[in-house]
Amino acid sequence: MPNVDRRRALGLLAAGAAGIAAAAAPDLWHAGSSPRSASASGHGGHHGKAPEPPPDPGYAHGQPMQALHKPVRSLYDLAPAAPQNAIALTIDDGPHPKYTPMMLDLLAAHGVKATFNMIGEQVVEQPKIVQRIVADGHQIADHTVTHPLNLPKLDTARMTREIGEAHDQIAQVSGVAPKFFRSPGGNWSPAVFDVAAQHQLICVDWKIDPRDWARPGIAKITSAMLAAQPGDILLCHDGGGDRVQTIDALKTVLPQLKQRGLQFVAL
Repeated sequence: MPNVDRRRALGLLAAGAAGIAAAAAPDLWHAGSSPRSASASGHGGHHGKAPEPPPDPGYAHGQPMQALHKPVRSLYDLAPAAPQNAIALTIDDGPHPKYTPMMLDLLAAHGVKATFNMIGEQVVEQPKIVQRIVADGHQIADHTVTHPLNLPKLDTARMTREIGEAHDQIAQVSGVAPKFFRSPGGNWSPAVFDVAAQHQLICVDWKIDPRDWARPGIAKITSAMLAAQPGDILLCHDGGGDRVQTIDALKTVLPQLKQRGLQFVAL
């Protein structure tokens, strides 16, 4: 099936299955949709309809981020504007059969919604976990099929497969088409932005990086993440190795940031 037709079919699949996401909490905020009232539910605030990519996904000084070939690094780079006290937790490299369920349990215990940047080949291997992520009201995002750290150096055909096939795998398994993309390692190039734009994906980076993937210790991860300020996008991981340090750090980070009046939002 041609790519355009396949993607149209996936959009119809997502539209029919978007009810999975209707359990989203009332404090969710989504780029490309109006801030939601306490009575709203479901991704993008639409019942029975998958979220559509916003027409102008991100802005910097009045210009579309994609046109500037820059990733979003702050919630205030997105339109509409996030709440003034908002921060976003993004979780990369899953889903993992052990650590992702632990992460989901922790997020549920603290009433936090996050964005999971998922690797396509792992999505296919862990469909029930992917479906739980959506059912729990979290955002899902494209993180390529195989996580190549040299993505910007790949030829266009391989780059397109990495981004486009991951998009399709996530949509097929979850019933929700991803709207966001993060390049492995935060490695970007004009070609990466162009391919992501062809798939109507918003490129998202981060502001706070605790380097938890390197397992530097719970104290260092905690200290780095507690430096978060309104508008910051935080990075951590649920895949790619042992993530106990990350989860233990978040046991302190989540309640302390909430006590400071910061509001966790999904992208």
